[in-house]
Amino acid sequence: MTAPAAPDSTATPFEQLGGEAGTRALVDRFYDLMDLEPQFAGLRALHPQDLEGSRDKLFWFLCGWLGGPDHYISRFGHPMLRARHLPYSIASSERDQWMACMLLAMEDLAVPAPLAERLGQSFMGTADWMRNRPG
Repeated sequence: MTAPAAPDSTATPFEQLGGEAGTRALVDRFYDLMDLEPQFAGLRALHPQDLEGSRDKLFWFLCGWLGGPDHYISRFGHPMLRARHLPYSIASSERDQWMACMLLAMEDLAVPAPLAERLGQSFMGTADWMRNRPG
């Protein structure tokens, strides 16, 4: 994969990441790491054995969330992220594993530092909001 484009103040994060191809690469790297690396075992345990549906849903969601096409909304309506994640026990440890996995995926794909920092801050806000149990 080619490195994402250099940040452009007029480009959306979706465009800066490389559009659908870059977003798919990020999602696939995220799930590959989650599936393979022992430090993400707690996060992996929250997912089904077959990750294809999870990969697709995160890809569809991130496309729109990053400023690209609203694939998720066209399929499922409003994301209602917190409500959709309530069946899963999410505390600080799961949030932190999710964040570490996503940050590592961005690093592995050589996402430019300014974009990675911006996305990391946004991801953290959302990941923290997803917590539904103490700890």
